[in-house]
Amino acid sequence: MLKSSLIQVLGLMRPFWRRVVLALLLSVLTIGSSIALMMTSAWLISTAALQLGITSLGLAPTAVRFFGLSRAVFRYLERLVSHDVTFCLLARLRVWFYERIEPLSLVQLQAFRSGDLMSRVVTDVEELQNFYLRVVSPPIVAVIVTAAMGAAFSLFDGRTALVLVVFMLATGTVLPLLTYWMGDSIGQQLVRQRTQLNSHLVDTVQGMADSIAFGYAASLGETLGEMNGRLTRTERQMGWLDSLQNGLSVLMVNLAAACVLWVAIGRIEGVLLATVTLGTIAAFEAITPLALAGQHLGQERTAANRVFEIINSTPTIAEPTPLPQPLPERPELALSNVTFRYGASEPTVFTNFSLTVPYNTRVLLTGESGAGKSSLINVLLRFTDYETGQISVGQTDLRSIPHETVRQLFGVMTQRTHLFNTTIGENIRIGRKSASDEAVVAAAQAAQIHPFISSLPDRYDTYVGEGGALLSGGERQRIALARMLLKDAPIWLLDEITANLDPITAANVLQAVLAAGADRTIILMTHRTKLVEGHSFDQRVRLAVHK
Repeated sequence: MLKSSLIQVLGLMRPFWRRVVLALLLSVLTIGSSIALMMTSAWLISTAALQLGITSLGLAPTAVRFFGLSRAVFRYLERLVSHDVTFCLLARLRVWFYERIEPLSLVQLQAFRSGDLMSRVVTDVEELQNFYLRVVSPPIVAVIVTAAMGAAFSLFDGRTALVLVVFMLATGTVLPLLTYWMGDSIGQQLVRQRTQLNSHLVDTVQGMADSIAFGYAASLGETLGEMNGRLTRTERQMGWLDSLQNGLSVLMVNLAAACVLWVAIGRIEGVLLATVTLGTIAAFEAITPLALAGQHLGQERTAANRVFEIINSTPTIAEPTPLPQPLPERPELALSNVTFRYGASEPTVFTNFSLTVPYNTRVLLTGESGAGKSSLINVLLRFTDYETGQISVGQTDLRSIPHETVRQLFGVMTQRTHLFNTTIGENIRIGRKSASDEAVVAAAQAAQIHPFISSLPDRYDTYVGEGGALLSGGERQRIALARMLLKDAPIWLLDEITANLDPITAANVLQAVLAAGADRTIILMTHRTKLVEGHSFDQRVRLAVHK
């Protein structure tokens, strides 16, 4: 799984390979300038101490200035290009993530908690933005610098060069493996605990009103406190490991410098001893990031696995080929002996269910909770597939209709209308993104919500809050109706649209919906039969709960 996930992340970097190569080159030049600066400065100071005269220094003062300036320039350019690669990778990963989950059915995504999905989309993807800086770049740069330093030191003395290369290889392999071994489980715990906390926090915020009403606020606060405490302890362990790897890195650098100096004494000219010693210390700038990479590899791996667990999911419902001819504008809907269940081991929701709905008729579906009213919507919208039977739209089998066309056929309104934290106008325009302002107003007028919107100071530019929290239940439902009217779908699926509304508001919302859908097919699903007693329906069907 680790190899597969990392290969997939590397594959996302392929379009930016030129920038990756440039970033690696700039990183090598930055470290090379730093090494050259330290070695030239050391030689300059050692030579000047012998008081041989200014002419003996040659171009060394100029070289020190050049390497000092070039190091700053290369560092700036390296940061600029490497972070550009990182943000390009992050943007591509986010777009790719959305493109891969969009074809997944609603039933597949319901297997994940909303907070867990948000954590994967935000936190785990954010974690992978460090993949290039921590995992890809450091090993490549370290190999290049190690080879270059071994070749450069061999010009002074072969044994001294061998000691330096051995220390660089040992530090670049043993220390990262050690920190990976120690930090792998901690990193995995860190990601899991952060995800659990985020998921629980989202669920707590979304259900805050009910929790307070039923007296669970204190209990939820204690649970969040315990989760936060576990996360804090794990982060403290990661911080301790970070301090340990920093200390070990400094220890290895100093040991390498001491051993190189000890071997070089008597084998290299005295004026060059400081040069090779400081050059050794500077060379480890390319090696020390490897320990940090090993430490955080567990986090990167867990985050990648969580992201690609969803990305690699195969849609349960394949996308059909485009229809050879368009569907009729006034389609008839027919269900013939349809049997459905959510899984092979799950109980049957409805068996051999048949229903014929001519266009511009009204159908009332009643039944207790669990009778299959909402499941019927999932089947019709192709969020899940049915086992046997046939569903036809006009003369066309539903399974052969492309998913986007299916979504255009049906206008859906449920008891839980989701409004985004944006303006009223934008929430209505979700029904048809290309709609003009005049069309949005017309839809609001037909939904009988325009007078209320006009009374607001910002009118259609009024923000509704997260989930429409700044609006009442009836106002949210009327905005949902305006959105559905703007979509202009021929068949409406209305699922418990008056639930959680007071009787007066419920009656008004139902009357507005039925009046607005006078020239459309309406399938109304409800268990509040008294509410619909004064309305006429062409068919009344009662669904029974399967025991």
